[in-house]
Amino acid sequence: MKIGMVGLGRMGGNMAKRLVKHGHQVVGFSVSRADVDAAAKHGIEPAYSLAELVQKLPSPRIVWLMVPAGAPTEQAVRDAAALLSKGDVVIDGGNSNFKDDVRRGKELAAKGIHYVDVGTSGGVWGFERGYCLMVGGDRNAIELLTPIFRTLSPGRGDVAPSAGREGRKSTAEDGFLHCGPIGAGHFVKMIHNGIEYGIMQAYAEGLDILRSAAKPHVPADQRYDFDLADITELWRRGSVVGSWLLDLTAISLAQSPNLEEFSGHVEDSGEGRWTVQTAIEEAVPAEVLTAALYTRFRSRQEHTFAEKVISAMRKQFGGHVEPKKP
Repeated sequence: MKIGMVGLGRMGGNMAKRLVKHGHQVVGFSVSRADVDAAAKHGIEPAYSLAELVQKLPSPRIVWLMVPAGAPTEQAVRDAAALLSKGDVVIDGGNSNFKDDVRRGKELAAKGIHYVDVGTSGGVWGFERGYCLMVGGDRNAIELLTPIFRTLSPGRGDVAPSAGREGRKSTAEDGFLHCGPIGAGHFVKMIHNGIEYGIMQAYAEGLDILRSAAKPHVPADQRYDFDLADITELWRRGSVVGSWLLDLTAISLAQSPNLEEFSGHVEDSGEGRWTVQTAIEEAVPAEVLTAALYTRFRSRQEHTFAEKVISAMRKQFGGHVEPKKP
């Protein structure tokens, strides 16, 4: 298939390269001309304006947006819709609020343009590992886009389906899923990220307790000097707390046991806040996810080793860099 990719940064650029690697044609546009030129070296057809990108696509034209959530996405959707026609598709693969998807979907539907929201997880490792895709939109558009989703997702690989799934007809085992109508994809991704906050906080606090066992005020016969790089490596093997986030933590601690290069200032992308807000709207208790979000707020005032662990994880899975000290 041929698709237009708008936004060629860490995620969009790697997604475009993965599509090309597996036989799709990609036209790429970014506000950064340097990103377009760099992408062209990997077989991505360059476009130096959104109009040029749309002009190079066959009908029905498919435009995938990988730009920052909020105002940049709003502008990109409006600009794309002005250039597209009935039957074309706009995909928002960023971290938008699902409520914005619902509104934008109605606006584009009035013009006969399909709107699809895709919660995309995989970070800077997605080019090699594939991306977990949580998809919202109407079924006809999803069917059109399935070859793209199948290429971007990890596929079944050597991960066996969970016991009891026999007979289910689902693409979940392939790493992508049509979760429901417009907004459903980003809703699922929002909760995914909210859970991610909680998991990261649990690892971070546990490792901080282990590290603090060596402090002078601890009774001498209860004092331990743990090698956290070895402990996280140990937990990767047969432990019930194993996960990819633990894998990334083990990498960080092996590279820098004390994480000196991290201040512990932990940002939040917004989806943790939306998760908590949605929990309030639904009257669902979410103590762990709320506490994890508030701890990130506190991290910007004072920093502990736990926050350094979270900063290290964020850099590993998403390439997120701490803001520079003022």
